[in-house]
Amino acid sequence: MTAKIPVTVLGATGVVGQRFVRRLANHPLFRVEHLAASERSAGKRYRDACAWRLDGEPYGGLGDQIMADGTPEFALSPVVFSALDTGPAQELEPQFAKAGSMVFSNAGAFRMSPEVPLLVPEVNPSHLGLLDIQRHHHGWTGGIVTNANCTATVLVMALAPLHEAFGIEAVMMTSMQAISGAGYPGVPSLDILGNVIPFIRNEEPKVEEETPKMLGHFNGKAVVMAPMLVSALCHRVPVIEGHTEAVSVRLKGNPSLDAVREAWLAWKPEPQQLGLFSAPATPIHVHTLDDRPQVRRDVDRDEGMSVHVGRLRTCPILGVKFALLGHNTERGAAGGSILNAELAHAKGYFR
Repeated sequence: MTAKIPVTVLGATGVVGQRFVRRLANHPLFRVEHLAASERSAGKRYRDACAWRLDGEPYGGLGDQIMADGTPEFALSPVVFSALDTGPAQELEPQFAKAGSMVFSNAGAFRMSPEVPLLVPEVNPSHLGLLDIQRHHHGWTGGIVTNANCTATVLVMALAPLHEAFGIEAVMMTSMQAISGAGYPGVPSLDILGNVIPFIRNEEPKVEEETPKMLGHFNGKAVVMAPMLVSALCHRVPVIEGHTEAVSVRLKGNPSLDAVREAWLAWKPEPQQLGLFSAPATPIHVHTLDDRPQVRRDVDRDEGMSVHVGRLRTCPILGVKFALLGHNTERGAAGGSILNAELAHAKGYFR
């Protein structure tokens, strides 16, 4: 057996950081070498610095590990998983990339940078080619790869096979987003219980900007944005985990509903062909019951790494509409970043 690759988790005490730790605890490719968060956590045991919020073994079995200072001087590893907020990520992630780490970030700091892959491995694996341009431009031996906004991640998983098969001209998406997307403790109970909040700061622009980048074409030098219109309407609802989206799309050629369904069912993208550890065998589950998908019944399937479509029907305005569901803090956060790293490793981008 080959030795596992040492990794650092930045922002390890937050809920997304905890999801990284839980997923990495028994990963066949990676082992946690450093746990890091803010300066006040350095030198403490992980169990003393972190209020564990997840199910399963507390602290991923690493409760006695001593927290590192979250800088390359003290926490350098070949692979870094970043659950930092945008401000610290903007400062620290390039430092790790310059020092030689492959940084897989859940932060939004570099998502729309033209030289940084905004990656969903099933959707745009060729965008990893931006790493060569990024390294050449900065002189780095490492690099930065980001995963997308969680709502956009779920959306492009359903759109990608349709864009490949037919081409997409326009998308209208209305989201019903879980409170966990706001971090811990999320949204105050007196604001969200029995309520729907029709505003999530910066969420709609993120979906509208990131979707064309992820569905765009990498021409060897840059990503050419997909020529489509995207309109997003985002809402917070009293659900703990799982974003539900109501999607309407205008497809080129006006394909039948059967053709749309077949495009989803036949889709077997690169991570599934490679058999990557975190890639679900079926990336899109196509439901036929009128009342599915549902958060309580479907979102945790495949450890939250697949997405679910249902209620496929004709849209009188754009042509096709359907219901969509995905796990915002697994597929849309920690699990997505780890799958990004698995793909980069499989395609030879580690040094």
